[in-house]
Amino acid sequence: MIWLSALLTVFGLVLAAGAMDRLALSRFESPGSESIDTRAALAEEFDTGTPSVLLLITAKHGTVDDQDVAEAGRGLERELAAQDGVAETASYWSRDKSPVMRAENGRQALVIARMSGTVTEARTRLAEFAPGFARDDATVKVRVGGGDEVFRQAAEQARTDFLRAEMIVFPLVLLLLAFLYRRFSAALLTLGMGLFSVITTLALMRLLTYVTDVSTFAANLTLVMGIGLGVDYSLFVISRFREELAAGHEVAEATSRAVDRAGRTVAFSGLTVIVSLACLMLFPFPFLRSFAYSGIAVVLTSVFAALVVLPAALSLLGHRIRRRRKHTSGAAARGGPDGWWHSTALRMMRRPLAHGIPALAVLLALSAPALGISFGTPDDRVLPADVSSRVVQDDIRANFAAEEMDAIQVLRPGLPGNDSGRAAIDATAAELSRLEGIQQVDALTGSYADGRRIQEPGESADRFRSDKNTWFSVIATQDALGTEPDRVLTDVRSAFGDTEVRIGGYPAELGDFRSVLVERLPVVLGLVLLVTFVILFLMTGSVLLPAKAIVLNALSMAVMFGALVWIFQEGHLSGPLGFTATGSLEPSIPILMFCTAFGLSMDYEVFMLSRIKEEYDRTGDNSASVAAGLERSGPLITAAAVILAASFATYASSGIVYLKMLGLGMVVVVLVDATLIRAVLVPVLMRLAGRANWWSPAPLRRLHARFGIATH
Repeated sequence: MIWLSALLTVFGLVLAAGAMDRLALSRFESPGSESIDTRAALAEEFDTGTPSVLLLITAKHGTVDDQDVAEAGRGLERELAAQDGVAETASYWSRDKSPVMRAENGRQALVIARMSGTVTEARTRLAEFAPGFARDDATVKVRVGGGDEVFRQAAEQARTDFLRAEMIVFPLVLLLLAFLYRRFSAALLTLGMGLFSVITTLALMRLLTYVTDVSTFAANLTLVMGIGLGVDYSLFVISRFREELAAGHEVAEATSRAVDRAGRTVAFSGLTVIVSLACLMLFPFPFLRSFAYSGIAVVLTSVFAALVVLPAALSLLGHRIRRRRKHTSGAAARGGPDGWWHSTALRMMRRPLAHGIPALAVLLALSAPALGISFGTPDDRVLPADVSSRVVQDDIRANFAAEEMDAIQVLRPGLPGNDSGRAAIDATAAELSRLEGIQQVDALTGSYADGRRIQEPGESADRFRSDKNTWFSVIATQDALGTEPDRVLTDVRSAFGDTEVRIGGYPAELGDFRSVLVERLPVVLGLVLLVTFVILFLMTGSVLLPAKAIVLNALSMAVMFGALVWIFQEGHLSGPLGFTATGSLEPSIPILMFCTAFGLSMDYEVFMLSRIKEEYDRTGDNSASVAAGLERSGPLITAAAVILAASFATYASSGIVYLKMLGLGMVVVVLVDATLIRAVLVPVLMRLAGRANWWSPAPLRRLHARFGIATH
């Protein structure tokens, strides 16, 4: 098996080496939504769509209306249009000097472009030509921005962070394991299982890319979860192996007993994590589904490493895995009365309310900021302030009243975009321009603001022309889109009354993405809780213990969301951590974190409950079984939590806000879960419930007797 595992690792390395190049990029969009259908209809009938790349032109002297600057701007537009992958371009000068494409001070103007192909193809081509457009000559200064450039640079930063995290996490985890084991061979073996999980997961992800898109950001989760779970599961198996050796068993017998007892718990624990992560596939977004794919693959490869590869290595290394100091046997080997966790559990249970109420109060206080959570839309501020595309967008926010890139595109079926429809188009455009928060409306009949035509139609108005339908470009102010995007979209739709319209554009795509996310969220959360409850019931035969586990995990999640709101939404610690708070959270990342953190918390719950139940089945003493079970699982859970937290913490210094959120949020939830939850509230609640911990109605007892799963 050792040689087979080595060959599998080498084969995995070959596949994993090309995995990063196969991973895809994605936009925040909901396939099949109205906004995506509108985008397709505009492309087919009008050969137009949502621009995603821009050039910010700054005049060195004078204004953008000066002849030399105008000539430079038109030349840049022609040059951009000639690039491979650019489907459509426009500029301040070719759009008849549209006011929304000119800075309020007159010194800056925009050239915009729509890319063709998939998002990965578009951003790959953009990477090839974008650097060449960053110029600074005697007439103008040119910088590249736009949504595709922002998230292309974000993906590059994420890849850099992945490589940097690799260089930090492996030696860090090795040192922690060496300190824990007091044996370098055991530490190296455990880290090897984590490395095996990362390598084989990346190999599986590469294979998966031939079937479906897998986001490049999923690689970041693969690294930390692969190390975390690979180490965690191996840690529990090795600990059980040491116990069996200390109890006097020979190496072969100790290996068999460790796999038989700890192995079933590992497999059961892996199932709970898989369930939580699999629920991400209920969202119709390749971005979130990618994390489900990578997370499930990590669990499967970690379990395989712990139950197949590791036992072979343990049989080979034998007593070299034992601690250097002398071990005891018998009761001490089973978790005797002298350990810190044992004495702490008994102390908590002697005065449960005196300890439980303050701990609960602390958790509720830490959770309180979550009540003010506000979900918003992603933008360039996910990047560090000095990244070029972020600098461009900061300039646009400061100097432009509105942004053409964020135009709301309203397709009006049945209203012909020709002379026969001019009167209706004129009236509709004027009405739209009166809406609160609308800066400008462009249509076949010209440009409008405040209910009146401000510009006669020029050549650029031909983009609205068709004998079947027409469309309107509704450009909202930056303030309106930043604070009330849903209200703006609702007002635009309401302006048409009962008339059929189809709304697209970047604000609508983000709105549809957020709506589907929020709509599916209760189903996903409900399914996670229900399946988790069923799995824990099958393990324990109790209805109270699964309910308690879910409530305690919900407290951990609340603390995590409280930290996310306090830090990333409200901006506390933004200076030391180096990010810009926007006053809201992009919703997909917290949902990802919930599914990941909930699964990992249940991972620890399974290990703890399995040891408590093992003692309870042996003795029938509730309090003693809790104390002994915590003594045997607590140190391992704490060590595993510290290692997992250290792995996630490597992303706290990431340049991408999303990865900072993932890193810090997971550190918070893992540490809270392994301290206040496990050390205080678990023994307190187990003591208060007494023998009711193990109760279930007669029909469910019969169900458990038939279908229950033993973990020991």
